[in-house]
Amino acid sequence: MLYNEHKEWVDQAVSYIERHLREDIRLEDVAEQAAVSMYHFHRVFQPIVGMSVTEYIRQRRLTHAGGELIRTDKRVLDIALEYRFGTQEAFTRAFKKMFGMPPKQYRDYYSNFIRDKEELEMTTTLPHGWIRGGSHPHEYEMGVNNEVVHQGQTSGRIHAGKEAYAEGFGTMMQMFKADRYLGKRIRFSAFVKTEDVQESAGLWMRVDGPDNEMLQFDNMLDRPITGSRDWKLHSVVLDVPEGSAAIAFGVLLVGPGTVWADGIRLEEVDSKIPTTHMMVDQSAEEVELPEGPVNLELN
Repeated sequence: MLYNEHKEWVDQAVSYIERHLREDIRLEDVAEQAAVSMYHFHRVFQPIVGMSVTEYIRQRRLTHAGGELIRTDKRVLDIALEYRFGTQEAFTRAFKKMFGMPPKQYRDYYSNFIRDKEELEMTTTLPHGWIRGGSHPHEYEMGVNNEVVHQGQTSGRIHAGKEAYAEGFGTMMQMFKADRYLGKRIRFSAFVKTEDVQESAGLWMRVDGPDNEMLQFDNMLDRPITGSRDWKLHSVVLDVPEGSAAIAFGVLLVGPGTVWADGIRLEEVDSKIPTTHMMVDQSAEEVELPEGPVNLELN
């Protein structure tokens, strides 16, 4: 379908951008990766990613620069030039706008919290509004991560060691009332990165009826993320039928490995966007639900 074709163009462009963040990137070269005109490429990139290609490049460079600030002793000017900012002043303005503080203050503040990579990777504090779930949740570390990020300062991370049951799964998720989305089509999307995933990882979303019956569901079983993969945008699209009671969504890991999710969005989309609905026998527990999704920034 047309949307899937557009998604492939965006994936190719994102991959090209990631490989050239420390180089000058011409928008013409990015569009060329998708073999379409620059005008047409701009029209499809923003609706899928949620920002313009120029803004995406800027945020990815600033995110990498933030990591350099707290994990190296490089001068601020050297980092600014490395990520293609013409002056330290321009870099400082852009950095402060994104992170809320200038580069030097950011380095001083966050360096106090970082001992080594191992400590960062073991962060297990769940983001506010998110809960732990799955068939074997005790086998999975879940929480906010500051070491591997795509946009900003944090990502969500799920990790399971080699001893994890291969057919079990863990998920970092949330559930909310469906009232706001009745009769609409919604898309849950996020940039996802994996490392040594032996079984599968991905996003999932479910729409339940008033008696906990499952009305819509997709867990990317037909397009699983396996092995070690760099950041890529993935999405799940479902309809919310009239009479729906609840919507649940989250990040999923089956068996050993690590998955990170960042840039999470949940939004209404046009009916031209195809759904990814697949029927699987599964039910939801009866719980008191919030009015809508919360803390998609994983703070």
